[in-house]
Amino acid sequence: MFKKLAIFFSLFTVLLCTAQSNKLFDEATSAYNSGEYEKAIAFYTDILDDGEHSAAVYYNLGNSYYKLNNIAESIYFYEKALLLSPNDEEVKTNLSYAQNMTIDAIDTMPETGLSKLHKSVTGKLTFDQWAYLAVALIIIFVLLYILFYYANSSTLKRWSFIGSILALFICIIAIVFAFIQRSDFKDLQPAIIFAEESSIKSEPNASSQQVFVIHAGTKVNVLDQLDEWNKIKLADGKTGWIQKNELKLLKDF
Repeated sequence: MFKKLAIFFSLFTVLLCTAQSNKLFDEATSAYNSGEYEKAIAFYTDILDDGEHSAAVYYNLGNSYYKLNNIAESIYFYEKALLLSPNDEEVKTNLSYAQNMTIDAIDTMPETGLSKLHKSVTGKLTFDQWAYLAVALIIIFVLLYILFYYANSSTLKRWSFIGSILALFICIIAIVFAFIQRSDFKDLQPAIIFAEESSIKSEPNASSQQVFVIHAGTKVNVLDQLDEWNKIKLADGKTGWIQKNELKLLKDF
């Protein structure tokens, strides 16, 4: 009896939270459409505070900050949206608009043809999506193998066997791609610079030599950290140390 009540209250709580988040999202959208961007930001932030993280919320936050001309914040939230939905062309387009308003123009290091191919193929889906695809394919494999086992027709047996082998083969590929995507995701610690101007040092202390300067909105990759300093790497390969309060990590879900 108590177990059933606990399940009921758990489901009720989930439904209540979902309804509340939907209401906040609608209110935020209404505020945005009315040009009340700060109010919209407050509503979207409340959704995040409730633990509801989605590409749509981050994308709309990026749009709201962009309308307020807060470029670093808009880039930050567009990038977070892309982490959850890497192939969203709308997010990519708006991100490019925001990036065009930053001061720094940083060239990316050239990639080999093999590296480009690897990223273009594995990057079609997130590692979670590759994993879900693998699960779906293994279910299809089992169903087709059962059909092969019980089928009376030789034609049906042949095609169900071929289909099951094909599903298993693609399933293995999806698992490999999920592993690659997961490894790449763990290896990278992207962040956005929030300080208007940051002096990047050769060592993790304020008295060390300045190696270069970057500005708000620039995307970096965090390689290491020591006390209040982070070692960063730019897209062009330059590295140096920055105070950690001058940037925000993107994977802080």
